[in-house]
Amino acid sequence: MGRKPRVWSPGTIYHITARGNRKNNIFRESKDYHHYLSLLLRAKLRMPFILHSFCLMPNHIHLVIETINHSPTEIIHYIHSIYARYFNRKYNYVGHVFQGRYYSKEIKNMKQLLDTSSYVHLNPVKSRNSNMPEEYRWSNYKSYISKFDDKLTDKEKLYETLGENPQQKYQFYVESKLKIKDW
Repeated sequence: MGRKPRVWSPGTIYHITARGNRKNNIFRESKDYHHYLSLLLRAKLRMPFILHSFCLMPNHIHLVIETINHSPTEIIHYIHSIYARYFNRKYNYVGHVFQGRYYSKEIKNMKQLLDTSSYVHLNPVKSRNSNMPEEYRWSNYKSYISKFDDKLTDKEKLYETLGENPQQKYQFYVESKLKIKDW
């Protein structure tokens, strides 16, 4: 029996995750992270979508995207097929770089978007790759809490939800979760 096709509609927001085959690292050095980020930008130019938040971990990725005219399947296929060719060529591998299909969960409201983005930005702390989310280089958290424009992130929707001083409010919201046991 074949896989059930993914259902999507324009304007839907998704939390997407994908991890390395056999939980292996998909990023081994800075150039690998940079290459993936450049593919995200190329994908945005080629098949526009809104990128709310992202975090690239050594063995998996988190993307929170809002579709416009292209499905998440098209977007992820474009990015991951090019990245897999790059990775396999660079490290002299063959076969799958990513384990199975990506996972996606629909985000249905602004509270869920805020919580999901917070979860994505706290992932490096939870996995002990950094002590504070702003210390982790491969997410767009710093872009949210400062006026820095990373050329990838579309912050407007979350900022509108937060009102005045959105950078400070987002930082407080995310970092307050660090004080909660079992967040």
